Amino acid sequence: MPTLLRTLDSIRIFTRDLDRSRHFYGGVLELDERDAASDYAIYRLGDINIVIEAVSAEEDEISALVGRLVAASFKVDDVTTAYGQLRSRGASFVQPPERQSRGGTLAFLHDPDGNILTLVGD
Repeated sequence: MPTLLRTLDSIRIFTRDLDRSRHFYGGVLELDERDAASDYAIYRLGDINIVIEAVSAEEDEISALVGRLVAASFKVDDVTTAYGQLRSRGASFVQPPERQSRGGTLAFLHDPDGNILTLVGD
């Protein structure tokens, strides 16, 4: 049976400080910023939009989403190399690259709001 879903379009990540997040996603991670306004920035990675959305502490439900695990993994050619380069740019990692029992090597890093991002390699 064919599926109605074709591809993943975007990932939304919430922040309390959009300028700081723009520096991280555009500067440290070197993602291509495609659009921005006072309350969001959109980056493009392959066919996926990464939308960084500013929220205030007064937005209780959405603000509670800041600083949590972002359930998205970024594929890299060499996790160890990516880990070293990103650390040299100021990225803060939860742990260094670690080989997983089910295969692949993962490294987890924080964005400026404490959201946890995953790097994955072979």
